[in-house]
Amino acid sequence: MKNLIWALSLTAVLAGCASGVKLDDVPVVDKSGVGVTQPDSMATEGNTAGATKSAVTPVDLSASNSVATGPSSGRIVYFDYDSYAVKPDDQTVIDANARYLKADKTRHAVVEGHTDDRGGREYNLALGQKRAESVRRALGLLGVADAQLEAVSFGKEKPAVQGSDEAAMAKNRRAEVSYR
Repeated sequence: MKNLIWALSLTAVLAGCASGVKLDDVPVVDKSGVGVTQPDSMATEGNTAGATKSAVTPVDLSASNSVATGPSSGRIVYFDYDSYAVKPDDQTVIDANARYLKADKTRHAVVEGHTDDRGGREYNLALGQKRAESVRRALGLLGVADAQLEAVSFGKEKPAVQGSDEAAMAKNRRAEVSYR
C-alpha cells in the first residue's frame, strides 16, 4: 500500500512539472498591438524571433537612493556599556535623521536596539529596547511624528562586529535607524 501511495505521489509531482508553454513561441502582443519581447540580454543566437529593444528604462541600483538609505550623515547611535543614554557626540546623527523624516511625512523608520554579548538574553533584549526607545524619543522631541517611528530590540542577536574585545563590543552597543 505504501508503494502505491508513493507511486501516485511521484506521478502527481511529475505531472505538475509538465508545462504546455513552448519556450520558442513568438512574443505576445498586447491589446494595443505592441509586441512584448524579451530583453536583449535574453536574446541568443538561436532565439532571436521577434527580439526588439525593450522600451523599459533600466534601473541603476548602484546609484544612491536617498529614500531607501536615509541621511548621508549616518544612521547609527552608539552607547556606553550598560547605558541607554544618547551621548552628545551622536546628536548630529539624531538631528540629521529627524530632518530627513520631517521632510516627508510618508517616510517610516524603525529604530533597532542592539547590545554586546555580555549579559543574559532577556536583559539584553530589554536594554536594546530601551536604547531604541531613547533614540525614538529623541527623534520625537525634534518633531518627528510617532506614526513615523517604531522601536524594536534585537538584543545581542545581530552583532555588527564579531569578537569579544572592547572595540568589537563598543560597535555592537548601538541603535540603528532603518528606513522602510
